[in-house]
Amino acid sequence: MPWRHNGTSFAHFPAAQRAPSMVLQADSNVVSVISMTTGVVAEIIMPAVRLYPIFADLAGRSVLVVGGGIVAERKVAALLEAGALVTVGAPDFTTNLRNWSGSGRICLISGEFVEAWLERRWLVIAATSNVRVNAAVAAAATERFIWANVVDDAELSSFQVPAVIDRSPLVVAVSTAGAAPVLARLLREKIEALLDPSLGALASLADRWRVRIRGRLADLGQRRRFLERLFQGRVAELVRRGQLAIAEAALEQDLEQADAQPHGSVVLVGAGPGDAGLLTLKGLRALHEADVVLHDRLVSREVLALARRDAQKIEVAKEAGTHHTTQDGIHELLLQHARAGKRVVRLKGGDPFVFGRGGEELEFLRDHGIPFEVVPGVTAALACAAYAGIPLTHRDHAQSVRFVTAHCKQSLDTLDWHSLAAERQTLAVYMGVAGLDRLRGQLIAHGRSATTPVALVENGSRAEQRVVLGTLENLPTLARQFALKSPALLIVGEVAALGASLHWFGAAPLTTAATELRRAA
Repeated sequence: MPWRHNGTSFAHFPAAQRAPSMVLQADSNVVSVISMTTGVVAEIIMPAVRLYPIFADLAGRSVLVVGGGIVAERKVAALLEAGALVTVGAPDFTTNLRNWSGSGRICLISGEFVEAWLERRWLVIAATSNVRVNAAVAAAATERFIWANVVDDAELSSFQVPAVIDRSPLVVAVSTAGAAPVLARLLREKIEALLDPSLGALASLADRWRVRIRGRLADLGQRRRFLERLFQGRVAELVRRGQLAIAEAALEQDLEQADAQPHGSVVLVGAGPGDAGLLTLKGLRALHEADVVLHDRLVSREVLALARRDAQKIEVAKEAGTHHTTQDGIHELLLQHARAGKRVVRLKGGDPFVFGRGGEELEFLRDHGIPFEVVPGVTAALACAAYAGIPLTHRDHAQSVRFVTAHCKQSLDTLDWHSLAAERQTLAVYMGVAGLDRLRGQLIAHGRSATTPVALVENGSRAEQRVVLGTLENLPTLARQFALKSPALLIVGEVAALGASLHWFGAAPLTTAATELRRAA
């Protein structure tokens, strides 16, 4: 973390100037610190605030609420539900607060706030209508290293109270770090509708059986899969019906019949072209359940981030001209992890059955007796065209579309150039940016017009997407001029010209031949 002293930022203080020290002032993202040994004042430039989510166990712990009105009453009620020992300080109190005090549930301190109220507290909530008092509470708490929340004042608060969905012992919290409480409330309402009220009872049932489940299923993967079936299968349905005794008997039966020996499997998942929003729900579920994720280089970080956090992620980088992991090596990794009882997700960019060698991998798994399933993905041609505003078919321009791979000279040599050069069709060419000269030459030589519109889509559907429009004649020049790199998709056909007027995502298309495009359209 950089330090700034006398207007100059530097990475480290000498050891003698680092400790002991104390905070003088915290303002926005800059914290002023003084060295107690040298008297030198420095400022730490803090990163943008991002709250660390925690759930606090306040049972039997002393907390303070400053304020005696309706807002304070709501805070006290929530703290009591958490088992906290609550003291409320204020000049006056609501009727409910007085009644709770009379029944011994809380303690009241009558008067104006003084710092002594904070002694031996774990946290404090300032819930008064007096800005000066709230600020004093926050400042005094900070000096004593006590967590403080000031209602409706995120800047003065060292912790935020989130919107809560309570299915105890299951609790879901939503926070916007104080930036948009109404948004948090709206999200809470949506989540409330999704979570069945029986989930609390189901979680309690699982808790009672936790030790027996762990003893029966020592393997972590097997245990996780058993619990997933528990939370989604017949036991969960019985709990939803309120038949708790029958549900417990069903759980015992399922546990006795559970196979303690792990059995692995592979799910071949299409990750789409990059935008995580294009991943299918079934693909997302597979990532959440995965023990191991074998992913291609082109799978976006946003999609990978959706995998279970403790899943092992292994990149099997495959790139034109630089195959870091051979296909045989990928086969062996699939076999190794599946035979170890792992649930493996083979995550491939686009769709695994469109130039993805998915068929080869399934044949290998079949030959070795490994169970598998396939989750299709949005292939690059569909996504890149859509995000570039280019319809692959159009009543006036193209009645068919062809998907072509052209990653190397060998694949180019096997293509039927005569049929590919026909008019009134769209070519979607999966390729890097090599071989464009040869592709252009073959299409023109076999009858495709040199003025045919083309579009090169780099990083389609991603934030860094670039679209370059031109004609078949100047295709290689465009790629060199704009330094296009893989992943890139080439679209050839009259529909490509529509990208100039129908683009909607990212930056406007790049072109050095706008007049040619207009004439061709």
